[in-house]
Amino acid sequence: MESPYKGKTGIRRLINAFGYSCAGLKTAYKNEDAFRQEVILAAVLIPLALYLDVGTVERILMIGSVLLLVIVELLNSAVEATVDRISLDHHKLAARAKDIGSAAVLMSLVNLLMVWSLIILQKFM
Repeated sequence: MESPYKGKTGIRRLINAFGYSCAGLKTAYKNEDAFRQEVILAAVLIPLALYLDVGTVERILMIGSVLLLVIVELLNSAVEATVDRISLDHHKLAARAKDIGSAAVLMSLVNLLMVWSLIILQKFM
């Protein structure tokens, strides 16, 4: 059965989509410890990137790497919630899905660390 909201178009679709997105952010913040930690990290790093004396491209890369981490964490949380909705029983494929989602978060974190480290080392050392 298709969602009754699929037929919405124009401004009503945009309003609905914005509301669902806000609800998703609120739910993730309420239920996901890792997401809350990354939001705190973003609250520190994004203003720091705006404050530091770096070029525009470097600033975009620094902020982009932080936002990428938050985005990947949201996707990982969605995968985990979906897997848990299907079954809480231990299953090889469920574990694989969760592990791969976790690996994506780790790679995003490595990306953030590399971008920030290289820019700071190049600029200030």
